[in-house]
Amino acid sequence: MKKLILTITGLLAFNALSAQGNPNNEVIYHVFQRSFFDSNGDGHGDLEGIRQKLDYIQKLGATSILLTPLYASDFYHNYFASDFETIDPEYGTLAEYTTLVEEVHKRKMKIYQDVEMQYVAGTHPWFKDSYKNPASAYSKYLMYNDAKNEKPGYFYDVPEFTTYNNRKEQIIVVNMKDQKVKDYTVKMLKYWADPNGDGKFTDGVDGYRLDHMMDNLDNANKLTNLFKDFWTPVLAEVKKVNPNLKIVAEQADWGSYGYDYLTKGSVDRIFAFRLKQAIGTFDKESIIAAADSTFNYLPEHKLPFVFIENHDTNRFASEPGVELPKLKIAAALNLLIGGVPSIYYGQELGMKGTRLDGKTDGNDIPIREGFEWYAAGEGPGMALWYKNTGEWWDKRNMKPNDGISLEEAEADPNSLYNYYKKLLYLRRTEEALINGRYENVPNRSENVLSFVRTSKIGQVLVVINLSGKDEAVLLEGNDIVNFRKLRLLSGNEKVTFMRGGRSINMPAYGIQVWKVL
Repeated sequence: MKKLILTITGLLAFNALSAQGNPNNEVIYHVFQRSFFDSNGDGHGDLEGIRQKLDYIQKLGATSILLTPLYASDFYHNYFASDFETIDPEYGTLAEYTTLVEEVHKRKMKIYQDVEMQYVAGTHPWFKDSYKNPASAYSKYLMYNDAKNEKPGYFYDVPEFTTYNNRKEQIIVVNMKDQKVKDYTVKMLKYWADPNGDGKFTDGVDGYRLDHMMDNLDNANKLTNLFKDFWTPVLAEVKKVNPNLKIVAEQADWGSYGYDYLTKGSVDRIFAFRLKQAIGTFDKESIIAAADSTFNYLPEHKLPFVFIENHDTNRFASEPGVELPKLKIAAALNLLIGGVPSIYYGQELGMKGTRLDGKTDGNDIPIREGFEWYAAGEGPGMALWYKNTGEWWDKRNMKPNDGISLEEAEADPNSLYNYYKKLLYLRRTEEALINGRYENVPNRSENVLSFVRTSKIGQVLVVINLSGKDEAVLLEGNDIVNFRKLRLLSGNEKVTFMRGGRSINMPAYGIQVWKVL
């Protein structure tokens, strides 16, 4: 009877957390929208295409969507704005954007915008009006290296960039010390948080990803102390509109844990780059060290943004030696180890792609290819905007009938896609996998990783064999886990702890998840 009461109490507590919009209960689906789904046949993925595929994203198990920048730009990826106030027409209209946001919110999901406010393209009005014109109203908005505004402060001092379609473009550094720039940034971020100003946020974003955030921009020692002088006051003003907005920062230094972004930069979440890098090694000690540093030194209410790939990194499926068993291990670590997990579109299919060498922005297209909806690699909605534009098309990763498409994955019960669905279902039904504190469970194997997630109302044990050989392992965490009271949630039913003890035989690349009773 006591056990039944405790179980009911736990379920009620979990339901209460869910009903209150538990901020930890998020799984981000990161969309490179130009490559996701084309609703109107022009080859470009668009906002209406995302709206049409909300069922897919939600059924996968994601709760939130992160968009890449929407504003008009001379670059296909829409970083380096030519107009912060206009949606790229290839993505759609403001009305279509509003419809998408409102539909996302009707589904109790969230939506985030990626913004990058510290640079503009050479066609931006600020630059066109102020170049060689010190009297311009925008003269102080940008960095110039002379009094006549003839020597712009270029992005990393590079005066010209080549785009994938052979245009020459400029990128100019914004003067983030200028008060009018701060005011403008606040204005824009407030607008997207509550476009109609009614304070209800049904049409507004739930947060922002801050691209390439730095305290000392470009390490050039010209725009320093930006955490204190720019980002903290700007974000404080924006959160006056909606205190529940979540801000995630991409630290420019990918080797950094980014603690200072959380303590000094006033953001809520930081990219777990070091953990991503460790997962890619499949080395137990590297993963333990990175996980310990990622999860155990966080300020209160701050969380890491956990991922294994994104629009700036090689696809995980293209890393050397990575096949389906390792993709499933990476998925388990991505989704179960803690923090706010993010899935880059197509990651769940095992889409491949590595960056090319060269001097144009087309070199990143292989990691931003069209989502593979169909086995044949073509069909309605395929967003192949880069077709016949260069070697990224000629050497494309997308191959017909190679097993890497939604059509093929849905039909295969053992596919990576179906494994993602299983893990995401597990995450949303086991409260400890949402709120639980991460802790390593020591064992005597060089290749078996074991950890628990422990919350106030539950505990889940995860054991993963990182190697391609069977491993007999003795877990030493009997002060952490009650090994005699486990119920299998996911994994091989034949894999059990011997005689209720701490010894277990793990198959090659085995992944076992137990609820601790």
